[in-house]
Amino acid sequence: MAPVTVPAQHLSADGAPQTFRFLSDQYFSEVFFKYSPTAGTQTGLHQYDTQLEDYSAATVQHQAADLHAYEKKIEAIDPSALDASVAADREILLNSIRSQLLSLEVVRNWEKNPDNYSSGVTNSIFVLMERPFAPANTRLRAAVAREKLIPQVFLEARRNLKNPPRIFTEIALEQIDGLVSFFQTDVPSAFADATDPEAKAAFAKSNAAVIQSLKDYGVWLKADLLPRSNGDFRLGSDTFRKKLLYDEMVDIPLDRLLQIALDDLHHNQSEFNRIAHELDPTKTPQQVLAELATIHPAPDQLLPAFHQTFASLVDFINTHHIITIPSRVEPTLEETPPFMRATTQASMDPPGPYETHSTKAYFNVTLPEKDWTPEHIAEHMAAFNAGTIISTSVHEAYPGHYIQFLWQDQFPSKVRKLIGTNTNIEGWAHYCEQMMLDQGYGAPGTTGPDGKLIDQREAKLIRLGQLQDALLRDARFVNSIKLHTAQGEPSGTWTTDQAAAFFVHEGYQSPAVGLMETKRGTADATYLYYTLGKLEIMKLREDLKAKQGAAFNLQQFHDDFMRQGPAPIKIIRKAMLHNDSPVL
Repeated sequence: MAPVTVPAQHLSADGAPQTFRFLSDQYFSEVFFKYSPTAGTQTGLHQYDTQLEDYSAATVQHQAADLHAYEKKIEAIDPSALDASVAADREILLNSIRSQLLSLEVVRNWEKNPDNYSSGVTNSIFVLMERPFAPANTRLRAAVAREKLIPQVFLEARRNLKNPPRIFTEIALEQIDGLVSFFQTDVPSAFADATDPEAKAAFAKSNAAVIQSLKDYGVWLKADLLPRSNGDFRLGSDTFRKKLLYDEMVDIPLDRLLQIALDDLHHNQSEFNRIAHELDPTKTPQQVLAELATIHPAPDQLLPAFHQTFASLVDFINTHHIITIPSRVEPTLEETPPFMRATTQASMDPPGPYETHSTKAYFNVTLPEKDWTPEHIAEHMAAFNAGTIISTSVHEAYPGHYIQFLWQDQFPSKVRKLIGTNTNIEGWAHYCEQMMLDQGYGAPGTTGPDGKLIDQREAKLIRLGQLQDALLRDARFVNSIKLHTAQGEPSGTWTTDQAAAFFVHEGYQSPAVGLMETKRGTADATYLYYTLGKLEIMKLREDLKAKQGAAFNLQQFHDDFMRQGPAPIKIIRKAMLHNDSPVL
């Protein structure tokens, strides 16, 4: 394991700093990666490459018992005996453990979500394929070792799954054909350079068994599980609040949280409508939106269109002193892996913090499927219009996720390298979308991605794209709360049909995107973290600016924020402001 630097610590009489360091190291090796070896591979710890998650109910119980044991051990360490940064790490680790226990013992997705099994095992092979961290023969042997264990996973799924929500089973079924195709085509292609005849022969056998077990699982899902999938995906208010507290360290009451979401939604709608009117006073905002949806590249030009944005974004960041970029290496654009396509339009997949042999980061973009109708393709491509391509590049690459990844060597501890908070990670990327335009990127008279000067109309289209993406995140914020708690609904329910319609009518999205986003929200319960994190970061910036006055420097603020690692904003506020003022 790579050495980890930690901040200087004041040693107390009871040795609390050393105890925490020892226990946290022990936790990651004896619990975290033991039960999540695929995460070990992703992190760059390749001693886990031949292991696969054990999905049995007995192992779930063992994992919960181990988590409870470490919760007690870490609770017993007095935080007052630790330096502020280490005390914060203790809190981050405890919350992570409590979140996992909530997931295993209360949410119980291992009993509810059939896609966890099929997409989970697919990801375990994908992480061995995507990066050449070792010779092809070595990685193929690891893939064989994992593949041999996969048929058992589907036996455990049949034992574990009890009355799932119908939408979970439908999503799993929707993805099965793509997963089968992935093992039939993509996996053999990825290991085409392997030369070990014994490994190749073993792979032919293990891969065929995986394909058959996936097909059988699909048949079972449709014939057996789907008819009895009558469960509820909703977390309920109490579990939702706990998840938000453990994952994001946010304890804002749900009624106030919903009002924050609606206020931001209405503000962004007003801005969108104002700019749409300036663009064409003869059209309604919805008509301008419909026109914007048609201004996109051809599907086969989508990846090049994203790549074209990189140079202008990097140049702007450097010349306008937005943030320090630690490396000149660009991310690699590629099509989204099959098991992520049903619920993801674009994503960034960087190497883990301890990966030393293959350091490429992949910028994934979901392209239309070959069997889609022209109408479905048009709806999908509407999400990649002239403005949203820029805001998506900002979010995923510069200065969003990719820049944060480039800073990870400077994160202050192992805890912060291995445990990330979504209000920080996604909040930062979403914050950047607005911040870059506010600082002048895409303004009239500046150079655009194509090397030409941007005119007034193009500048408005870019801002509308940013606002459309902000409205998407606002709609997630509202639907996250309403789908899982029905907060503010007199009837006590908020249906998936209502959620999908809300994405279209209030979030200014296409019906296809509305449906995809609603599906995601049923399982990704707290995907409100985009806007929530963005608003927390904006408040932190303004509070720091008020405190520092003329001495405030935007690049210094962003660099200092990065150095804290992907910790909850509450912890970063305390480190940067030296107080416990509220996050919002």
